[in-house]
Amino acid sequence: MEIRTEIEIEAGPAEIWSVLSDFRRYPEWNPFIVSIEGELAPGGRLALTTSEPESNRERSFAVRIKACEPERELRWLGHRGMKGLLDGEHFLLLEPRAERRTRVIHGENTTGLLLKFALAGVTRATRGFVYMNHALKRRVEEGPKPRGAR
Repeated sequence: MEIRTEIEIEAGPAEIWSVLSDFRRYPEWNPFIVSIEGELAPGGRLALTTSEPESNRERSFAVRIKACEPERELRWLGHRGMKGLLDGEHFLLLEPRAERRTRVIHGENTTGLLLKFALAGVTRATRGFVYMNHALKRRVEEGPKPRGAR
């Protein structure tokens, strides 16, 4: 099953990649992936924590980067439990459109034996992706807020 969301941002891929690749600043702007640490390179391992929309329930995951092409693509694979039970390949793709405009395609391909039992979680994840997309757009187009500002 594929979740796919899209948003257009008034910025070039380099500006968007700069925000996406600055893991230590995710807590400042990202309402969905609230923590992410690790090596940003193909084969690198990441530890990330998500916060589900509405419930604010946090979940932690260990994932491995499948693709990391600066200004183009970030893709990682994670598993719930054993490999094959519930696997998710998360992706962020940056497609240049016009000068200083980029389409961000953000989603996940989920497979596994437990997929039919995880549909409510897929709905929450989709909302999380959309919230993250809008927060990314604000962060890139408006820039970070000065320290202490809300």
